[in-house]
Amino acid sequence: MAMSKIFRKGIHHLQKQNAANVPSDLLEKGQSRVIDASLTLIRERAKLKGELVRAIGGAVASASLLGVPIGHNSSFLQGPAFAPPRIREAIWCGSTNSATEEGKELNDPRVLTDVGDVPVQEIRDCGVDDDRLMSVVSESVKLVMEQDPLRPLVLGGDHSISFPVVRAVSEKLGGPVDILHLDAHPDIYHAFEGNKYSHASSFARIMEGGYARRLLQVGIRSITTEGREQGKKFGVEQYEMRTFSRDRQLLENLKLGEGVKGVYVSIDVDCLDPAFAPGVSHIEPGGLSFRDVLNILHNLKGDVVAADVVEFNPQRDTVDGMTAMVAAKLVRELTAKISK
Repeated sequence: MAMSKIFRKGIHHLQKQNAANVPSDLLEKGQSRVIDASLTLIRERAKLKGELVRAIGGAVASASLLGVPIGHNSSFLQGPAFAPPRIREAIWCGSTNSATEEGKELNDPRVLTDVGDVPVQEIRDCGVDDDRLMSVVSESVKLVMEQDPLRPLVLGGDHSISFPVVRAVSEKLGGPVDILHLDAHPDIYHAFEGNKYSHASSFARIMEGGYARRLLQVGIRSITTEGREQGKKFGVEQYEMRTFSRDRQLLENLKLGEGVKGVYVSIDVDCLDPAFAPGVSHIEPGGLSFRDVLNILHNLKGDVVAADVVEFNPQRDTVDGMTAMVAAKLVRELTAKISK
């Protein structure tokens, strides 16, 4: 938390100084240089990994990790900004091996590569606003997708990242996708606490933009009147935990993506009951078991073109890194679902 406060203080100080002392054209040029350098780094990493996978051959689709360490759009705690390196560390932890449950080997670059993180903090330190930051995230995702057969598997960060990622995927593929969204919350407020980019508003932006044909929200157990009204407005299929036993057969045999550009999977770690994943900002009892989530993923029929894992908060992961391992396992199994 102390580090988050330091970052915020630095950004606010810079913005105040900008307004008072720095010519707007000079500031704009500086911001553009930082953004260009950031995108160049992602572009070259993606190009290198794409060339490697193509040289080896035999891959139709390969998952590629992209970290987006945004935490400032959280409504409670900003710890998810620190999640990507902790998830990576857990993926390669020696306490387990590199095989997924479906038998794919993560140490094969045709299955999984990594293009690094969008340097969010460096960009924000230059005073870049969220409109522009979200565009940088979208452009970064598109750079990964340009390197066939790479497909983005994005490590959050808070759930605000899903909007620019889904936007990029839809725009790059040329049409809407079907979204499977696992979460304790629907994240569909029009603008939570006045913030249109809030982690609680990401799916409102996605649906407004026409980037999804179907949105299925599973694991919901904290939903307000506005959440239900927004769901009805956008035609969202909301499956609440109070009826999960009734809905289980349907949810563990989903078929998505027919007639659209593919399937996007967004997993908020707090979809799980906190007994399985205590290291989240919003602890909401009564959630899915880990095996419930894997059953839904393993049995999902559809072409998964991209995915994200969000809202892991390392600052609340106090039980020997257990939630980091949970997030890593989700990434591993999504990797198996994406790669082919």
